[in-house]
Amino acid sequence: MAHLVENMAYVDETPWHGLGNQLPARQPIETWQQAAGMNWSIKEAEVLYSVADEGLHIKAAKDSKVLFRSDTHAPLSVVSNRYKVVQPREVLEFYRDLVEAGGFDLETAGVLKGGKKLWALARTGQETLLKGGDKVRAYLLLATSCDGTLCTTAQFTSIRVVCNNTLQLAVGERAGAVKVPHSTKFDPSAVKLELGIGLSAWDSFMASIKTMADRRVNKFEAMSYLVDVLGDRDIPLADQPNQKALQSVHALFAGNGKGSALAAADGTVWGLLNAVTEYVDHQRRARSQDYRLDSAWFGQGAAIKGRALERAVKLIA
Repeated sequence: MAHLVENMAYVDETPWHGLGNQLPARQPIETWQQAAGMNWSIKEAEVLYSVADEGLHIKAAKDSKVLFRSDTHAPLSVVSNRYKVVQPREVLEFYRDLVEAGGFDLETAGVLKGGKKLWALARTGQETLLKGGDKVRAYLLLATSCDGTLCTTAQFTSIRVVCNNTLQLAVGERAGAVKVPHSTKFDPSAVKLELGIGLSAWDSFMASIKTMADRRVNKFEAMSYLVDVLGDRDIPLADQPNQKALQSVHALFAGNGKGSALAAADGTVWGLLNAVTEYVDHQRRARSQDYRLDSAWFGQGAAIKGRALERAVKLIA
């Protein structure tokens, strides 16, 4: 089966999805660009179509353009002439000053769907330690697309070390993210300035998960939470259409999940949240590991995890 991941690079341990080319730590941006398969650019051309009436005529679609790869000339998408492209090199260049100034370290970068989606992920240097040695680290993810499926998004993300569960930050009414639509030119400096709010969001998120680790739940609360996240709260438990998923996540919470026996997670809201994230990141049915990655970061899996975090925050309110 063809992979969604065109190419990818990483440092340290092999990522949970098992994909990519390993690099030594602290490599220059140019090395990342080559190893991650991001050493090409997005080109533009007219959209032409043929009209067969009374002979063959070639016409141009004035309001559209086709985007294609400079290296293979493979088409990527047809978009409006107003569409603002973010180049692969810009995704990595976004981190240059953050890495050179210290504190940030690139950990993974790559190309999905033949170049239609691009991303890079860096450690921010921030982390917290919960009860029982449960460590959570802060990352900054920058991702974009050239097919209209994703705004250019700079997103603060947490990774739980014991199981590599990923979770996008969202605290109260303010998400730890900046989204730039492709109708607007991507301005890295402006995004970084706005992300300053995200750093305070990380502090708020850490306070929230510490409270989650202290808040114990009973069996009724646990199942109600899981139905709320994965099922339909208006349907009786025995009639839930997503029974297999509910049973799988409950088993992860009840002791089968990685780190579920740690003091911070055992029988707590934090444990419930991580049961959902582990299910989405590692167990939820997917055509392949790279499809799983795409869903967990950008698609339906990310939406499920966002809902799980929202419901967890309500439990500790």
